[in-house]
Amino acid sequence: MNSTAPNRKITVSADGRGLVSHAGGLLLAQTLRITGLNKDQSQQLARWRPSRAAHDPAKIITDLALTLALGGDCLADIALLRSQPELFGPVASDPTVSRLIDRLAADEARALKAIRAVRATARRRAWHLAGAPAPGTDGQPVIVDLDATIVISRSDKQHAVPTWKKSYGFHPMTAFADHTGDGGGEPLALLLRPGNAGSNTAADHIETTRLALAQLPKHQRHNVLIRTDSGGGTREFLTWLTRPGRWLKYSTGFTITDDIAAAVGKLPATAWTPAYNADRRPRPGAWVAELTGLLELSSWPTDMRVIARKERPHPGAQLRFTDLDGHRFTCFVTGTPGGQLADLELRHRRRARAEDRIRAAKDTGLRNLPLHDFAQNQIWLEIVALACELLAWMQLLALHDTDARHYEPKRLRLRLLAVAGRLVHGGRRLHLRIPTRWPWAHQITPALARLHALPAPT
Repeated sequence: MNSTAPNRKITVSADGRGLVSHAGGLLLAQTLRITGLNKDQSQQLARWRPSRAAHDPAKIITDLALTLALGGDCLADIALLRSQPELFGPVASDPTVSRLIDRLAADEARALKAIRAVRATARRRAWHLAGAPAPGTDGQPVIVDLDATIVISRSDKQHAVPTWKKSYGFHPMTAFADHTGDGGGEPLALLLRPGNAGSNTAADHIETTRLALAQLPKHQRHNVLIRTDSGGGTREFLTWLTRPGRWLKYSTGFTITDDIAAAVGKLPATAWTPAYNADRRPRPGAWVAELTGLLELSSWPTDMRVIARKERPHPGAQLRFTDLDGHRFTCFVTGTPGGQLADLELRHRRRARAEDRIRAAKDTGLRNLPLHDFAQNQIWLEIVALACELLAWMQLLALHDTDARHYEPKRLRLRLLAVAGRLVHGGRRLHLRIPTRWPWAHQITPALARLHALPAPT
């Protein structure tokens, strides 16, 4: 039997010069330059810079975002950047970082407003530079997916309480802009809530939607599709969405009530049409039908349509009381007047991509809220959002012609960001050399060339 152990003994010494790890972080640093985040945040956060301070608060916040984008999950992980000043510049000490978070949390409302304003400005620039791959191009609506998630807390933090899933922690509400078929998505709002916050609280859905709309370029705020699960299918939230002057489209899950179950039972077999797979081909064992004319909807928004889906459950699935004749039923509502039922249902079902975006955010700092005070952790969520946006904008601007455009953060770090390199000085310039045999070098070098070619804001 052949041994799988290395044949050679490898000795280690800490005497290498010019070597850098996470050299792919240069992609994110260039994205910062192009979107103007450092410059704009420097102006917005100037009030929180003490006199004679050596480090700009904007640089500290963007360094923390870079740390999370590279895989960190606490403030102390900023040491990853501090050890490589030639690549990432001067980085503040741990006490300086902690003091800045404390100052921002002490003035939470102003701090959040400042950081969110900078994120909105950078998003406008990134989408403008991206062109066609950006959300909302060619007259299509910007799709905003709302969803809540559980963040576990393993220590006693402010407002960390038991959740409805019998766990302990927080229940933040999220809003993501979907990049449709061109890739993943990016966070528009991360609203921290106590662990016992409800899943169908209309006030939280409204606040999250307000924050999300404020992140969009002004000319796109009246062409938006809001998608949620049944937690958003409340009369108060739908009434707010359809208020005159908002011009918002919606597609939200809806709880199957006794009236809906009775209406489903009255539908003839001919009312059901085949549902679609993701490729818009009929899916065997799944059908859709409209229930609007069979329900009393006078107290709901005008022109609201109720659409049901039935399908054969997968083997081993447990049926519910609302599942009739061995089929599983779900329901959603929309104000879209036209379109085939199967297309509308497929559009709504793609809302599930929000869970992919949440998983990616949890890989980028959302899984762990490292601070004690609630206000501090809300500031942390803004840094998480910024880190996710850096990854999304970098892919949007530099990787749109490659498979890497669809990478989630874990794979993006493993293949592109974690590559080692050597910094070479010459001609008053720095040159980064990455290994010739690195399998994804052919993606990294063109991506950096694209970013270098894009103009930074003046």
